[in-house]
Amino acid sequence: MSPARAFHGFVPEIPALAYVDPSAQVIGQVSMGEGSSIWPCAVVRADMHPVRIGERTNIQDGALLHVTHDTRYTLGGFGLSIGDDVSIGHGAALHGCAIQSACFIGMRAVVLGGTLVKRHSMIGAGAVVTQGKVVGEGELWVGNPARCVRMLTLDEIRNIYYVANHYASLQARYREVRRPAHAAASMSERDFA
Repeated sequence: MSPARAFHGFVPEIPALAYVDPSAQVIGQVSMGEGSSIWPCAVVRADMHPVRIGERTNIQDGALLHVTHDTRYTLGGFGLSIGDDVSIGHGAALHGCAIQSACFIGMRAVVLGGTLVKRHSMIGAGAVVTQGKVVGEGELWVGNPARCVRMLTLDEIRNIYYVANHYASLQARYREVRRPAHAAASMSERDFA
């Protein structure tokens, strides 16, 4: 079964130079940029509004991306947009928010509907950014509920690009290899060096 599934006539747009792990689920009105990747057990569900993922952006293992539908609490609902060079950490949950380019969302972080995370920002592991917040450019937010604790250093911003480029290179290797699981069992340790 393919990890990409149509919903109400919307078929995910996955370029040839992007990677979606076979165990991931990508449903509906999803578009990905080149060099981007969706890793094992991640779910990207765009059934009410679109999900847009930029170039060289990685959605790591077990992350959950969804949109918000139209209710009296969320008038019109919210799509989900993620810019270029963004890393969404393992197990993070994004729900109807906007993440600008070159941001880092830590492992198990939660970003709720209507939130805007501006470029060069970081949401710490396990943080919960409540609905409708604006994370300013270059800010580090941590805690539950999350709040700004300081500005990122230039080295931390450089690391955001490093991680994005690392995953862009890694996804290219996964696209090239595509070995069956039983082949890995017969490989020696030197094959993984």
